[in-house]
Amino acid sequence: MTPWEAMVLGLVQGLFMFVPVSSTSHLALTQHWLIERGSLLPSPDSPEMILFDLVVHVGTLVSIVVVFRRSLGIFVTRALRGARSWLRGRSSDRLYLRLAAMGAVSVAVTGAVGLPLRSAFGAVFAQPLAIAFSLLLTGALLYWTDSVGPRSRGLRQIGPSIAIVIGLAQGLALMPGLSRSGLTIAFALFAGLQRRWAAEYSFLLAIPTILAATAVQALTVASAPEPTGIGWFALAIGFAVAALVGVLALRLVLELLYRARFRYFAYYVWALAAAVTIGSIRSAI
Repeated sequence: MTPWEAMVLGLVQGLFMFVPVSSTSHLALTQHWLIERGSLLPSPDSPEMILFDLVVHVGTLVSIVVVFRRSLGIFVTRALRGARSWLRGRSSDRLYLRLAAMGAVSVAVTGAVGLPLRSAFGAVFAQPLAIAFSLLLTGALLYWTDSVGPRSRGLRQIGPSIAIVIGLAQGLALMPGLSRSGLTIAFALFAGLQRRWAAEYSFLLAIPTILAATAVQALTVASAPEPTGIGWFALAIGFAVAALVGVLALRLVLELLYRARFRYFAYYVWALAAAVTIGSIRSAI
């Protein structure tokens, strides 16, 4: 992978990680496009290419920390305070400690859903038509989110049922074409969570989930008999570009979510699905 290719893929990840149109599908489609034009990139469904995708996902976690630094700081501080009080047998508000537990439940459900299907989901990277179908589903969910009325559940109403529903959505979103942010926010709204908390829970949940997925994939690549074709310099470039671009993209998405304007993204993914389908049919002919 050349530095230019790493920069392009990092830019794609940074733009589309938070924009609810599936960054994994855009990465896979961009990789197919580069390979068709003579690039020596590994196949999009190869272990080392999937690892690169996860590394640029980790880069966008930096964007989450930057944009949500205040909320994240409050969460960590109060969760630790609640844990300390609980260990000492003192009574205190344990809201954030309970939210941390619910986040662990969501991650566990994601792993329970995603790990058994990991190979099947990975194979989708090599099938543009399968990605197009997933994009159609993503568009339908995004369009629906604009039509839902006000939701009443806040942070204190996030319990096991909501945590399980969001974890399930995140596990299904491991399939390329299904947007992680779009799916988890849609499922959270379906469960009755207010828009602000649906967004914050979804994006903060990405931190432990993506770190865990990256560690698992790194072990897979490390155990492979053949050396990886992607160098550390390319990984670093992709990571940095994704982090920088992701900050701007995340702020844009939050503004549109709060104003119920996700249908704009629905139109985009439907058009993209149509373009991918037409392109695949032409290639087959």
